[in-house]
Amino acid sequence: MKIILKVIWGIFAVIGILSLVLFINLRQKYGNFRLTVHPGFEARYNEFVDLLRTSGPFEKNTVAFEMKILQNPARAKEIRDYFQLEQLYDADADTWTKALAIGKYVAANIPHDNQEIEPEHRNAIDLWEYTKNIEPAFNCRLHSLLTFELLLAAGLDARYVTCMPGDEEDTECHVMNEVWLPELGKWAMIDTDMDGNYASDLDGTPLSLREIREHYISGEKMQYHPRFKKATTKVNEHYSYMAKNTYWFDCWENLSYFQEDWPNRQHEIGRKIYLVPSGFKGHEIQEGTIVTTDADAFWAAPVKAVL
Repeated sequence: MKIILKVIWGIFAVIGILSLVLFINLRQKYGNFRLTVHPGFEARYNEFVDLLRTSGPFEKNTVAFEMKILQNPARAKEIRDYFQLEQLYDADADTWTKALAIGKYVAANIPHDNQEIEPEHRNAIDLWEYTKNIEPAFNCRLHSLLTFELLLAAGLDARYVTCMPGDEEDTECHVMNEVWLPELGKWAMIDTDMDGNYASDLDGTPLSLREIREHYISGEKMQYHPRFKKATTKVNEHYSYMAKNTYWFDCWENLSYFQEDWPNRQHEIGRKIYLVPSGFKGHEIQEGTIVTTDADAFWAAPVKAVL
């Protein structure tokens, strides 16, 4: 019996030593790090969907706005050269293939975390340098800003959208990208945060945030693709998490490089556009912004211009 107990204690000791070595190695590699675990969103899935189904509809209105994608050829080349973007995809690849290649690249290199030190500059090159020299990971907003600039530098029309819950007590939102697919005449969501994902219908056609919301409400099946790979119809926690965060949305009126890098920004960002269901007042909406219920206008093709 004593021999058995010694063996058991020996096994625990080895496990403890190995765990300590792993922890030390992670600290050496990443510095201070934290694991971010979301609460049980899956258990609240029906609650989130019921809230979407009982919300007011999106309706046409007379609020006028025009979402512009402002290209800067010199900055685009600088980013392409720095990241060697053209090695990620074939030059003649379609829009979605290029977008996926960029999404996979960002997700594979930058994990999710809530950064302790805010980056001094929020642009693609400086954010990448931040992960190499300060902290190795950051939150969804910084993920989206970096990915947005890479998509733009690849010649794709893209934007980043803040996706928000309907519950005023819930302060957690999620920020992700959309890319305009001229081949399909629509937006498609792409998210590089939390290992990366996108959503599609059962035929594999990528979905916009609008279509994702509509699928939740109608109950029509869709697929989330974690790590941008083939997935089952429902991928549990993230599937439920986005049911929570597709109640209302916001995006800038004008989008280009250095969008939220305030010292370096070279263009007018215009107003922030909030898309809300009819009858919903929103919370923490700033003055001087656009509040609309017109989903067709919010998800219309962007206007392209050159700085």
